[in-house]
Amino acid sequence: MHNLDHEHPDGGLAEDLSTLQRRRALRWLAGAGALSLLGCGGGGDAATTATSTSTTTTSTTTTTSSTCAVIPTETNGPYPADGTSSLNALLLSGIVRSDIRSSFAGASAVAAGVPLTVTLTLVNTNASCASLAGHAIYVWHCDQAGRYSLYSSGVTGENYLRGVQATDSNGQVTFTTIFPACYAGRWPHIHVEVYPSLALATSVANVSKTTQIAMPEAACYEVFASSGYSASVANFNQISLATDNVFSDGATLETPTISGSVSAGYAIALTIGIAG
Repeated sequence: MHNLDHEHPDGGLAEDLSTLQRRRALRWLAGAGALSLLGCGGGGDAATTATSTSTTTTSTTTTTSSTCAVIPTETNGPYPADGTSSLNALLLSGIVRSDIRSSFAGASAVAAGVPLTVTLTLVNTNASCASLAGHAIYVWHCDQAGRYSLYSSGVTGENYLRGVQATDSNGQVTFTTIFPACYAGRWPHIHVEVYPSLALATSVANVSKTTQIAMPEAACYEVFASSGYSASVANFNQISLATDNVFSDGATLETPTISGSVSAGYAIALTIGIAG
């Protein structure tokens, strides 16, 4: 189980933010001479990425190549609440929803953070990338402080940042949520499970695919420098895609396109290929 505690080194948040700014400046200078070498994160990710950041609006747009390939299978743990253990949010009334920022089924907390819209498109890699309608997609992730509802101290009675939707005729679902934090030992991410239908989206025993979404690096720097994400700064400085225990083997198919800004919120989009 990952450590959810967040501690800053002796220099404190100011030093973390200063380090963060220096790292961003070095990346910008390196990019001027070697743009073709830039990826969406630490070493090993071969995705082609174009990043533009406005210093006046602090907005970011990243584009990754689109490929009809089966998305990698990743672990669902350690906080899935999908019936892997005694916790199963999939059985709660109200879990089928598009806005997952609030708790439901008798719980009432609302997760704070930079707004994030997540659009996922499910396609069949065995049928020329045909859209897969009528499947169910379950997403969950940590909150602004790096905590998982139902599991972490202080939010065991909450179930926010979890939700299920059925894919439409275009194979799409769209969730409204918040940008996840970076907790110790992991690259910022969102968990995804795909089920054959809503009726079968009640237990991990019926899952078709389990994967994760890697949050784009440039946006992480911007978000974690904003109010409410201070605990993420030191954690993010100590992790990369190359050292992450999930994405270190390559995150090209798991890195979404992204647009937006801290002030306006972000939107990510990812095509999820499965052998349907």
